Amino acid sequence: MQELFIDSVTHIFGEQTILNGVFINCKIGEVVGLLGRNGSGKSTLLKIIFGSIKPDNKYLKLDDKLLTKGYLSKEISYLPQDNFIPNEITVSDAIEIFCKTHQQKLLEIQFVYNNLKKKFRNFSGGESRFLEALILIYSDSKFALLDEPFSQLAPLLVDEVKQQIHYMKQFKGFIITDHYYRSILDVSNRVVLLHNGSNYKINNIDDLILHGYLPDLKA
Repeated sequence: MQELFIDSVTHIFGEQTILNGVFINCKIGEVVGLLGRNGSGKSTLLKIIFGSIKPDNKYLKLDDKLLTKGYLSKEISYLPQDNFIPNEITVSDAIEIFCKTHQQKLLEIQFVYNNLKKKFRNFSGGESRFLEALILIYSDSKFALLDEPFSQLAPLLVDEVKQQIHYMKQFKGFIITDHYYRSILDVSNRVVLLHNGSNYKINNIDDLILHGYLPDLKA
């Protein structure tokens, strides 16, 4: 089973330790949800895996091969919080760049097929986010890191993204973080919480309350 593995992640920003010995792994065929409050280091961890942030320490491995930066392997893709596809690119051009193996399945999505010749500058923020998320979900990488794929999306589009992740996980692994924790719980095979610089396995809602991510309404 192919696996993305990162361990002993430590990242200090100024005098603050953001991550301290964090571990996370993901195998093809699973979705790993990553939760945490603002400032807990979720986006930082994804950027460290991808290689756009250099941490103080990390041990990154893909299929038993050590990596310095995830993007150098071409097997790890990353959806940042900000738009990454240039405004003058058409949907068709973006698909040609990122999605060759599963392109036909992506084109079965009506919104994608109906807008192939449209440039990204002509979409609303939510539409652009929806398309970028789909393109990364269907990209040719073995692993996809998705940073807030549900943000700006209407509920119907959130459901569509979750359905496409569920379909594509037979071909790749996903690590996903978002503030919409219920969507993360819905789509994930397992969930990891970042809290006080460390990672914790989450089995249910009670664990999220225990670690202070959710309020204890019974208290």
